[in-house]
Amino acid sequence: MTRKIAVISCFLACLALTAWSGQLSAAPLRVEGERVLVETSTLSAVLERGALVNLTRKADGAVLISGGRTAGALCLNYSGDEAVPLAGEANDRIKILQLNPNLVQVRLEGWFGDGVITVSTDPVSGDLLVEPSAYASRPGLKSVRWTFGGIAPGLELIAPFFQGARLALEDPLAAGKRWRWPFSWEAGLAILQGDKGGFWVHCRDNRFQYKALYVGAGEDKRGLGFETELSGPHTDKLAAGGLTWRINVYQGGWQEPAAQYRDWLSGAYDLAARTRPSWVDSLKLAVSWAPSDPALLDELAKRVKPERVLLHIPDWRRDGYDENYPDFVPSDQGKAFIQKAQSLGFHAMPHCNSIDMDPSNPVYNYVRDFVYRENDTGKIQGWSWVNNKVRPVPESNAERMRHRSDKTMVKIHPGLSMWRSILAERVQGAASALSLETVFLDVTLCIWNIRNGLVEDCTPAEGMRRLVALVSSLNNGLVVGGEGRNEITMQAQALSQVHLFESFQVNCEGLERLKPVPLNEFLFGRWSRSFGYSGLSGKDADQAYRIRLHQQLGAIPTLTVEGAEEITSPNPAVRAVLEAAGK
Repeated sequence: MTRKIAVISCFLACLALTAWSGQLSAAPLRVEGERVLVETSTLSAVLERGALVNLTRKADGAVLISGGRTAGALCLNYSGDEAVPLAGEANDRIKILQLNPNLVQVRLEGWFGDGVITVSTDPVSGDLLVEPSAYASRPGLKSVRWTFGGIAPGLELIAPFFQGARLALEDPLAAGKRWRWPFSWEAGLAILQGDKGGFWVHCRDNRFQYKALYVGAGEDKRGLGFETELSGPHTDKLAAGGLTWRINVYQGGWQEPAAQYRDWLSGAYDLAARTRPSWVDSLKLAVSWAPSDPALLDELAKRVKPERVLLHIPDWRRDGYDENYPDFVPSDQGKAFIQKAQSLGFHAMPHCNSIDMDPSNPVYNYVRDFVYRENDTGKIQGWSWVNNKVRPVPESNAERMRHRSDKTMVKIHPGLSMWRSILAERVQGAASALSLETVFLDVTLCIWNIRNGLVEDCTPAEGMRRLVALVSSLNNGLVVGGEGRNEITMQAQALSQVHLFESFQVNCEGLERLKPVPLNEFLFGRWSRSFGYSGLSGKDADQAYRIRLHQQLGAIPTLTVEGAEEITSPNPAVRAVLEAAGK
């Protein structure tokens, strides 16, 4: 009996050993020297010295990344965009640790700093996960960047820049530029699209951590860099990390990875149940910067059903435009114009502001310690308009409060509860006085990383989300419009006035090369509809092109006109918009 038990035990041990060996051979990660070999359900990949040097799509064997640099895949970034590579010196060391079958750490020990690149996989999605981190004894660190090159020819970058762009990696419109989240990189993903699909990189961050996308990889133009930023101030910061970048492959169009990201976004921020009034979806025309001219309303109503028209109204207060914020008291003329628009059925959206304020307003004394300051220099962020030119905010405490007529504005950190409370109180007053259903908040996209990055342990991005949500809850609920549309502001901003690719007022050089992709409309449109910003009068070829480009990106057709006569006797571009909206 004892002998029989021993034989059975030996047999079971052999089975266990065989199973364990099989698990090792099927392990998603294996280490060979300075290389990490990756196998998931969707891809094969190789990281060498921490750099991604090969990415292959298993479904058809397509090689999407090949070669690329192996030195300096990780770098520390300081002020002035100084990038310091790690493990690029002759005596720098690499150590690779396999901690379990699905967890490898690449340890970099260098002259200028040390880092760890943690590599793992997601068994459900097949994603390759890369978490970079690094530090040095030198203070003033802004971010850590993980870079790879060797992206296959034929793959173009599709990214949420200015609502969606498709560009060659080498195109000067994008190459060599650092795109900041969420101001210009409006969602944390990048798609590399070819004829039959490609690959994509994204992060799943719902903690409002600042990040950036760098297009290019040093001398290798066919590369990308993904940065994990530290909240300001950076003066004494030594270490950066904490974001995981996910890489996977796909076949077909860009909509495949974009849909996966949209699904994650909806779940991460609990957006599935969010609704908006049906009139938002029925809009056929927007007029940005509409003059407060009653004749304009009459002429528009002849051509388009008013209930299908959104009017963004800048001049309606007793104060001049961009003066004396956060006072939102209507003038008699402004009140009469809005009431007429409402009586005709137009959706009247008066222009307010989210975080800009006039230092000459008494509210400044409550919030002056929480103005935006530029990360590197500490300068107050804002602007003045002097002799038809933009000037910085005065750094003199006395002078800052003497230039109301020069439209001096400073930005207040939206993480400050007192600012959100005062703003909500002032907006509610206007909404109640004018029976408003919708209101516009300017500069909601201005939520970048700043020196005083955390207020009440809240970043500007998180603060703006809370600010817009608060305003949208006022009275019986307001439809909030705002400037720009990104993955943070779209969550409570049902309408978004958006910009064209680096063409805020006039078309940038090379804009015609841009391949517009309605990426942001695909990602955010079910929660936030977009409309155009400026230069949409159709008076010349450039402005006619701007009108068309906005529509190609999924925006509500938008016009900017100076008076009723441009509706009465429209140019061809305006006529086309009016006729389409009137059907």
